[in-house]
Amino acid sequence: MRTVILHFHLFKNAGTSLDAAFKENFKGDEWVTKEFPAQPNKNREQVRQWIINNPQAKCFSSHTAVLPVPEIEGIKIIPVIFIRHPIDRIASAYSFEKKQGGRGFGSTLARNTTLGGYIETRLSLDHDRQCRNFHAHRLAAMYPGQPDTEADRALAAIKELPFVGLVERYTNSLETLESLLKSEGFESIKLKPVEKNVSRAVKKTLDEKLNEIQEQIGFDTYTCLLENNEVDLKLWCEINND
Repeated sequence: MRTVILHFHLFKNAGTSLDAAFKENFKGDEWVTKEFPAQPNKNREQVRQWIINNPQAKCFSSHTAVLPVPEIEGIKIIPVIFIRHPIDRIASAYSFEKKQGGRGFGSTLARNTTLGGYIETRLSLDHDRQCRNFHAHRLAAMYPGQPDTEADRALAAIKELPFVGLVERYTNSLETLESLLKSEGFESIKLKPVEKNVSRAVKKTLDEKLNEIQEQIGFDTYTCLLENNEVDLKLWCEINND
């Protein structure tokens, strides 16, 4: 039985730092990365084929791979995913997109408006999940076609997945992940907490950052943001209280 790691690299959830830790352990083409189309069925089939077509790889990483975890005969896949306090993640996404200089919708919007304007614009678009229960949307995909609500499916996913890390407890999460991977046959793996692609350099507590965000965008927009991230907040609390 071949065992591999599949990192579902969610945007602004310490994924670049985690990939750096993985690349310290998996050299050359043992660590691979790829992006996939938005159509869920095509996405899942291409992810499955990607793993099959790279027999030398031990660790796969993608921003766009969609749950559930592929089932492949003869291959055991260990899924790895991190989540973050949703309000702090949104502010980090804005900061990153404002700096990155691309021509995409998010970066163009961020460069031309405030954090409040960025949030209000993205919340006004029904199809846009960047500022609306982002984690719930990605986790609920674990159960495609199920009649349950997105919230129920997302909560079920974090209970079924073998590992869901928390950015706010990054070092502790890495220790838990390292222990899991060692038990799955990666006996020599050592995951060091390194910081990569950090959008905001100043170290502040989560409460300080949330208070600062509320001051920046105003009470009404902040309240609207909380309402639109109610499920993500529940997911975050569920993991934080484990």
